[in-house]
Amino acid sequence: MNSIKNKPAPHSKDLRKGRYSQANQTYLLTTVTYQRQTVFSDFHLGRLVVHAIRKQHQLGNIDSLAFVVMPDHLHWLCTLQGDNTLANVMHQVKGNSACQIQKIRRERGLIPLHQPLWQDGYHDHALRKEEDLQQVARYIVANPLRAKLVANIGNYPLWDAIWL
Repeated sequence: MNSIKNKPAPHSKDLRKGRYSQANQTYLLTTVTYQRQTVFSDFHLGRLVVHAIRKQHQLGNIDSLAFVVMPDHLHWLCTLQGDNTLANVMHQVKGNSACQIQKIRRERGLIPLHQPLWQDGYHDHALRKEEDLQQVARYIVANPLRAKLVANIGNYPLWDAIWL
């Protein structure tokens, strides 16, 4: 129990229970910003997350199939490559993006010195062979439509899918 307000402690460690990283397995990954702050409403900051995702693809750590960077979270459909782990890939994406984004936000006076960008942990779902990857990708990139951020997905700048 958290002694300050008598609330249970966060359970981000529970997200890692049973997690297994398998090469050539496709995963749907989701992670959220610290306290669900809408950091990526700023296009420039959202693009830094996109660059971190693309770097993992360029390094051969994953095959990126589809992603959308929402104002306060990221959905990413990717296939793990080689001997990489989900933990390593997410650590790299979150770490690289946080370093750049938090520097900018501190320079703008938007955050205190040591505030994190991302909440601890992430959610992963290993897709089964019978799941239709294109259907999952469509669901991912349609998030801005369902959230009513845009009326046409072409008007939302922070997404991509290989099926275009």
